[in-house]
Amino acid sequence: EGRVQSSGSIAMIQYIRSLVFIVQMYLAMVIYAVAFLPLVLWDRSKAFTAVRAYSQYVRWSARWIVNLRSEVRGTVPQDEVIIASKHQSFFDIILIVSVLPRPKFIMKSSLRYAPILGWYAERIGCVPVNRGKRTQAIRQMMEGVTAGDAPAGQLVIFPQGTRVAPGAYLPYKVGTAVIYATTGQSCVPAATNVGVFWPRKGILRKPGLAVVEFLPPIAPGLERQGFLTRLEQDVEVASDRLMAEGGMANDVQPTRI
Repeated sequence: EGRVQSSGSIAMIQYIRSLVFIVQMYLAMVIYAVAFLPLVLWDRSKAFTAVRAYSQYVRWSARWIVNLRSEVRGTVPQDEVIIASKHQSFFDIILIVSVLPRPKFIMKSSLRYAPILGWYAERIGCVPVNRGKRTQAIRQMMEGVTAGDAPAGQLVIFPQGTRVAPGAYLPYKVGTAVIYATTGQSCVPAATNVGVFWPRKGILRKPGLAVVEFLPPIAPGLERQGFLTRLEQDVEVASDRLMAEGGMANDVQPTRI
């Protein structure tokens, strides 16, 4: 009985710490946004400095408040490339932004209207896409990617289109292959295990080591299906390895969603 009570107390403390962490994370977002606003208005490129500084702060505060350490592995892309990343929670975005020199994302259109996030996303060149009919969404996405005023940088896309919880499976969408073929750029797959510690929904943040890993790039020139098959294989195998490293059982079977 004493062990059960002790375990419950530890879980409650971690929950409280998680709540404190979330509150201060959003307060910090406001502080960073206001502090960098004059610089960003003067020079659009300073928006990259702002979002990178904030992301590095979130990583630091996660370590000290909820004991969630983080690590970025592999060669961090510096040139104009496509980054096709596994997406499990907000924390994988934080890790990616904290190290890339000029990140920009394919994002759902509704985020344009999010306070602070929407304005800074526009400044760094994120491409909003309405979820709906596939043909219309792809056309809208490509217009944003190829626009003449789009800032140069690393274009991050989530090939499954949304956050996917550990142990769940969602097919890879064709949009990444269209961008890959149209731009003629290399594609850097990225794997992660952050969902083991920072879930899609809920407050609890678990202690551990969250990782985003940049994998060897896929050179231009593959045909569509061959590219998608290789991308999914590379990202899923590496993510499964990272999730097992993070404590997720190896025998968990993917659930199609």
